[in-house]
Amino acid sequence: MMLRAQRDRYAIGYFEAWDTYSMEAVLETAEEENSPVIIGFGGMMLETEWLDHGGVALLGAIGSHYARRSQVPVALILNEAQSMGQIRQGIDAGFNTLMLDTSTWPWDDAVATVSEITEIAHRNNLTVEAELGCLPDATSEGIDDSAAFLTDPERAAEFVEITGIDCLAVSIGNVHLLTRHDAPINHAHLEAIHARVQVPLVIHGGTSFPAESIPHAIANGVAKFNVGTTLKKAYAEAAREAISKSTALSVHELMGSHKVTDWCEAGKKAMKERVRTLMRLYGSAGKALRHHPEARICPSPCEARADKGEAR
Repeated sequence: MMLRAQRDRYAIGYFEAWDTYSMEAVLETAEEENSPVIIGFGGMMLETEWLDHGGVALLGAIGSHYARRSQVPVALILNEAQSMGQIRQGIDAGFNTLMLDTSTWPWDDAVATVSEITEIAHRNNLTVEAELGCLPDATSEGIDDSAAFLTDPERAAEFVEITGIDCLAVSIGNVHLLTRHDAPINHAHLEAIHARVQVPLVIHGGTSFPAESIPHAIANGVAKFNVGTTLKKAYAEAAREAISKSTALSVHELMGSHKVTDWCEAGKKAMKERVRTLMRLYGSAGKALRHHPEARICPSPCEARADKGEAR
């Protein structure tokens, strides 16, 4: 999916979900827009204890179910996992794309661990994203860039070659969690990375990535944008408004009913419009190859072994 996007000069959105309503928002919009899409869940925003004790398996089951019934090409990512144990659980849970957050790790540790993940993943017909460079984080006080640093182009080329990863997330001025204004993107730095790295590039912090910088990013190797904060914000604001206007209704009508009175449906509707806008900005709308083999999610590890005659 990403190689085709990189070749044909558009990008695919990874629109982070957190429950079934948000997952439906992403996939319904992808089908309405005839767009390939990346779905999944992010470890950075979730309680580690919960993830480690059944959370990864549950999220993988939810995501796999939705992906397999999609009519457009779908990848399912475990994004920014916080440990190797979570990565191993993600493989068993049916995620077909994996990313361990090693952005603050020492070079040798990151190279060794990401190389191990890639070897395991490729053996099971799965793909791997990794990150080199560290993004600043937006906080209530401003931007915390105490640990942030830009991706070094030469190091990026070396990292990709050694680890064998399928795509690389880069730091070029993009910021995690920023909603107050656009991030200050360093276009020249992205060009320098693209000149040395051939695999598709990924932008985290897509919420604050300037719309006017998207065409330049795509022209310089970016094939995936990660978006989360703006989706939750749109969902929460719409749900809050729906609740405030519907206090006389039964709680059964307001919560979990999937009716028009359900505040989760109000949040889902608002999220869908944000996803739709971004798909059109990224140029992925209309790019899905319906009924193409890619429209089915890549096989799970068990299915991959069975295809090779290795099923137990």
